[in-house]
This record gives sequence, C-alpha cells and structure tokens, in this order.
Amino acid sequence: MIINKSDIISNLSSELKAYTSSDIDYSVKKLLTFISKSLYSGERVEIRGFGTFSLHHHNSRTARNPKTGELLALEKRASVHFKPSKELKQRVNNKI
Repeated sequence: MIINKSDIISNLSSELKAYTSSDIDYSVKKLLTFISKSLYSGERVEIRGFGTFSLHHHNSRTARNPKTGELLALEKRASVHFKPSKELKQRVNNKI
C-alpha cells in the first residue's frame, strides 16, 4: 500500500473532527517543510518513538555504466537516511 500526503491529510481529518481539513493540510505541510529545511541546513531530525532523519554524505567517485561500460564521474552528494526507532520496529513486528 502506498500512502501519499493527501492520504495522510484525509485520514487525519476523519479522525480529528475538531480540526478542519485545511488546518490539518497546513500542519502536515509545515511539518514536512520543517524536516526538509532542517536536513538542508545539515541538522538531524529526531522524532521520539518514530525515528531519525539524517544525511549521509558520499564523496565524488568514478562509476561505470553497466550496460555500456562507459566511465561516469559522480559528484559529491548527500542522501537522506531514515533510522526507525526501537519502538517503531517493535510496533511493526506486533510486539507492542
């Protein structure tokens, strides 16, 4: 099952009747923007009971296209890494 941002907003709207869907939409977008900006500035984002978002840095290197054998120069880059919390792992494995 794939859940996108609009699915999260509609699910929260159906559960939280005290808030309008536009309020929930605004909150979800602000939360995602905050996480994105924090990662962009090099910070680590920890959500207790859920997990941690951080950046993994990769140095530039030479790679090879497996289809053609052509050499490619890959630039230095960063990728987003998510490490689930112990509590989330236990919930996924039905231990809580």
